[in-house]
Amino acid sequence: MEHTSISTSPHQASAHVLLLPLPLQGHVAPFMKLGHQLVRHGSKVTFLTTESIRSQIEKVDEEEEHMRIISVPDGLALEDDHKDDNRLVQSFLHVIPGHLENLIRKSNEDELIGIGQITCLIVDVVLSRDPIEIAEKMGLKHAIFFPSAPGVLALILHIPKLIEAGIIDADDGTVEKNENIQLSPNLPAMDSADLIWKRPGNKSNFNQKDVFQYLLLVNQILKVPNWVLCNWFDELDPSANALLPNIISVGPLPAHDGKSTGNFRSGDLTCLPWLDGQSPGSVIYVAFGSTSKFSQQQFHELAFGLELIGKPFLWAVRSDFIDGISIEYPDGFQDRVKNLGKIVNWAPQEKVLAHPSIACYMTHCGWNSTMESINMGIPMLCWPYFGDQFWNKSCVCYGWKVGLEINPDEDRMVTRHEIKRKVDELLSDEGIKANALKLKELAHNNAYEGGSSKNFRDFVAQLML
Repeated sequence: MEHTSISTSPHQASAHVLLLPLPLQGHVAPFMKLGHQLVRHGSKVTFLTTESIRSQIEKVDEEEEHMRIISVPDGLALEDDHKDDNRLVQSFLHVIPGHLENLIRKSNEDELIGIGQITCLIVDVVLSRDPIEIAEKMGLKHAIFFPSAPGVLALILHIPKLIEAGIIDADDGTVEKNENIQLSPNLPAMDSADLIWKRPGNKSNFNQKDVFQYLLLVNQILKVPNWVLCNWFDELDPSANALLPNIISVGPLPAHDGKSTGNFRSGDLTCLPWLDGQSPGSVIYVAFGSTSKFSQQQFHELAFGLELIGKPFLWAVRSDFIDGISIEYPDGFQDRVKNLGKIVNWAPQEKVLAHPSIACYMTHCGWNSTMESINMGIPMLCWPYFGDQFWNKSCVCYGWKVGLEINPDEDRMVTRHEIKRKVDELLSDEGIKANALKLKELAHNNAYEGGSSKNFRDFVAQLML
């Protein structure tokens, strides 16, 4: 279905929005979608990122003449590991205030960018308060973009109450009372084991105290901007709009012209004709985002599980998917499944999820992937890795009831038999399939007809005032 572009007339003034995401895949991608939506609604956009990230982003379509990508140094030395997310983020937080102020001043004094003075800054919620203070000092309107789930926003805003109630420690968020935490009347209670600062995955540089203290800072940052834009639609949690007085739901953010944007890897397009050759609703899509890592043993169990299921599968396997070592498949596995499945390094995910041959999506439950699956009406098999993914899993399985949870055994291993059992159960559950299609319809209505789409139009109108 085609959707007509929305734009201002040639003689109508338009806002010029500067977008500033954290330079990580899970943040850059939704910011790029946000930028394309702003252009579609008549705004001009400058997208600010690091030099190393800019080189990885898929090229912006030429017809987007009102969107520019500008890069600045990330502060790391040439010999530093630019793939170390923790070091990259810390360096970026340190250097970005100076770069940001200089960029705004130059563009407003000299209009070096060529598309007019910057009138509004939209900044990633996990960046410090400095960008908002710079925007205020320079007379710009300002907003925060919150790219996670409504329950995550509720949790961050409820941290002071959880401390006051003695449920968590004020220093590092350690659980003092093991009880479920009800963040929304519309969604399941959060297990205290799933607090996002207590789910590090196997990230060796994850420090619970640092993460918790930073979320306390985010709690205060959220109360500063003119607006808080959120990547969800109201029906996912009707109570979320009451969390803040200036909250605006703008999700789902659709793919630009049907293709993913802001990816650091190119999707293997050979999987699309392969999908064309499969029966409708027959393929298991398996992908775990840009950061999840498996042990060699768990990787083999997943491979054996896909083989045991005996159904067509499309499996995205990053070169760094196994923690610390190169990819090594079970002996003979690739030969045995060559007529059953297709393995790629990275998939064009939104095109894959939109394909009629896809039956379900085995996912890490990152919010971007969760929203993309909801948009396409695809049931999910939930295998979270770290952070907010465990809460997203609870919403998918027990709130919206559009997926099933894959459970590890007592040795924290997800066995091939558990994988087969849950796939078989999901594919035979007509209730889950029906729920997924209902959410798809709601997502479409919000993206193109009312709800979030109207919110977005109203937001752009406020930028013009």
